[in-house]
Amino acid sequence: MQRSLPSIESLQTGILQGDRALLARAITLIESSHPDHQRQAQDLLLALLPHTGNAQRIGITGVPGVGKSTMIESLGLFLTKLGKRVAVLAVDPSSSRSGGSILGDKTRMQNLSVDPNAFIRPSPTSGTLGGVTKKTRETMALCEAAGFDVILVETVGVGQSETAVSEMVDFFVCLMLPGAGDELQGIKKGVLEIADMICVNKADGDNEIRANQAASQYRAALHILTPQSPNWSPPVLTISGLTGQGLDRLWQTILDHFQTLSKSGEWQEKRANQAVKWMHEMVEHQLLSALKEDDMLVKLIAHCEQDVREGSLTPSLAAQKIFTATPKG
Repeated sequence: MQRSLPSIESLQTGILQGDRALLARAITLIESSHPDHQRQAQDLLLALLPHTGNAQRIGITGVPGVGKSTMIESLGLFLTKLGKRVAVLAVDPSSSRSGGSILGDKTRMQNLSVDPNAFIRPSPTSGTLGGVTKKTRETMALCEAAGFDVILVETVGVGQSETAVSEMVDFFVCLMLPGAGDELQGIKKGVLEIADMICVNKADGDNEIRANQAASQYRAALHILTPQSPNWSPPVLTISGLTGQGLDRLWQTILDHFQTLSKSGEWQEKRANQAVKWMHEMVEHQLLSALKEDDMLVKLIAHCEQDVREGSLTPSLAAQKIFTATPKG
């Protein structure tokens, strides 16, 4: 039997008190596509808004096999030992049939998942562009209201997910493999342009020499790119998620970045721009939701889809037909 949803007041109180069970239920509410749930979720977010914005938001990406989960677990444990409360939002590829998370992050981060100062939430992407769940921003806000100091957002490392995550975090880390062969040829220029730091992972044992060589190549590659910020040049570090080597330097670099950009005003401007972008995305989402709730438009869209499939109507004319019929309020 399905449990009844706690009241918005109960969720608000529980989240502010750091109740992880109620935080998890609030995130489930946020992720729901039911119109009533969406309205309740927005009410909850509005009530919690004054308590958000105080966490370090860090995005982490890298190709499959680079060791993201191992590194994130080690970094999370390193931070909780420093007294930080850490939330991990791992954006999973969705099952094409069920739409659920299929990677099972809690099973991949077993030590961190039982840490009382950590919270792990795997979220299905549900087909969202770039593999980033459209609710990630809202989930980050809930975690901040719950008192988490650091939020780590792991991307699936494919498509446009890196860009999408970089636009909602303060600091973006790109993990690379040592001795992968064609290091420079394999670099995605777009990823390097948005990275605040490059970390060559698995720099342990026999890999250490190869990791240092790869790091030198990445440093040379970064010299020919224009940094995002005139006040910050992305450093290249070698780390080991397995042994924890270099994680102290990684964290210190994140703190240095925050201090540097705060002093110049760039950090505050970036947060403000992210909030405006979030607003525009919410408007688009709510407009699409309104379309789906209008019976007349639902029927019209179905007819247009059929006409487009049959070739009797062009996609652009179909879109114009739907837009013209949309109530203007």
